[in-house]
Amino acid sequence: MQRMVKGGIEVIAGVTQDPSFGPLMMFGSGGIYAELVKDVVFRLHPLTDLDAKEMISSIRMSKLFEGYRGSSPSDTQALEDLLLRISALVEDIPEITELDLNPVKVMPRGEGYWVIDAKIMLR
Repeated sequence: MQRMVKGGIEVIAGVTQDPSFGPLMMFGSGGIYAELVKDVVFRLHPLTDLDAKEMISSIRMSKLFEGYRGSSPSDTQALEDLLLRISALVEDIPEITELDLNPVKVMPRGEGYWVIDAKIMLR
């Protein structure tokens, strides 16, 4: 159990296995709308810091991270770190066939993120 997390922007992050390319890193709009809006990007594993930054800025909802309509800017630096950590985890544990963090609540700048739900599949 953890405390109730209020606020933040919901995103999805993870990895899936492609039969041709191997691990594909995933990032996009998350929460209850993840499947509805399908605002998701993929990159080949392993990620570089530039890949992580581009993934975050390339989704349609990325403007929300900048502080849309008076809200605080989001902690995108922490989000980049999360994507790089997922990539490193997949590198260290190749038995991971799927990893799905949804939702991840991205908090205001300097406050990091909270992983609300996680699913990991192993072979």
